[in-house]
Amino acid sequence: MKFIMLFLIIVPALEIWLFILSGNLLGVWPTIGLIILTGVIGAYLARQQGIEAIRKLQDQVRQGEPPGNAIIDGVCILVGGVLLLTPGFITDTIGFFLLFPITRGMLKPVLIKMIRKWIEQKNIIIFR
Repeated sequence: MKFIMLFLIIVPALEIWLFILSGNLLGVWPTIGLIILTGVIGAYLARQQGIEAIRKLQDQVRQGEPPGNAIIDGVCILVGGVLLLTPGFITDTIGFFLLFPITRGMLKPVLIKMIRKWIEQKNIIIFR
């Protein structure tokens, strides 16, 4: 909960500061162009990576494997795409981090550990 409050209060303030800084350094129109460009590139990458994640999910289900990694990839891609469509340089950086397979692969062990911890705290019973 603390992380969400931090994200909702501090990140927008930092984004506004970066917009002002970028506007002063580059100008208003280049800054607006960067915001639009990252949104377009982000939408394209999210679509491309999302289709790939769906293919992996289908392959794993066909082979009778649990689709855990494909589901985590899909969630990361969804969140990354939303962050890239949200105007801001910080959210764009996080969004690109979640969309690229290499950087997403570095994040997956952390996410799995967090999910397991959450499941243990909530005493959720899962099949093994």
